[in-house]
Amino acid sequence: MRIVPRSVETLIEELGKLPGIGPRTAERLAFHILKSEPTRAAALGSAVDGLHAGVRSCRICYNFAESDECDVCASPTRQKEVIAVVEEPFDVVAIEKTGLFQGQYHVLGGVISPMDGITPDQLQIESLTNRVKSGGVEEIILATNPSLEGESTAMYVRTELEPTGVKVTRLARGLPVGADLEYADQITLGRALQGRQTF
Repeated sequence: MRIVPRSVETLIEELGKLPGIGPRTAERLAFHILKSEPTRAAALGSAVDGLHAGVRSCRICYNFAESDECDVCASPTRQKEVIAVVEEPFDVVAIEKTGLFQGQYHVLGGVISPMDGITPDQLQIESLTNRVKSGGVEEIILATNPSLEGESTAMYVRTELEPTGVKVTRLARGLPVGADLEYADQITLGRALQGRQTF
């Protein structure tokens, strides 16, 4: 016997596939959407439906963008000579929330992880070295997560950048090992940016 309509079950299943959403939370969200005004549910559906059509990868840094360049790369006020290298676009959001970094970004698209079959050529490492080689970059801040994979990726990127002679720094150890940037509080992340060291 079906307890809830099939359409509600489908919504619960799909919400449950999101990271950090368990079965109970998925149920609560589905029932909240169901009880909301139809216009609110339609607005949510429209936002989700248009997400992939309206968002693409920045041609320079690989952050999320609505045009060929993201707002950071297109901004004339950002420091072009300093690039923070991060794993994913949500790491850009975490650093931007500190309000302390005025440079550019480069999103790798993940980390090197042989166990998961992710090799360096699957990440945006070559495009980073090309950005540095094209000139104007004075410092690369390696802002990968302080996990085993993040550290390994940072060391690999540093090795790839050595021939360019660019200054390579690493976020200070204010971040706990094993933590993700997206979960770090703004003060800790801000101090880690300010206390970065040569890598």
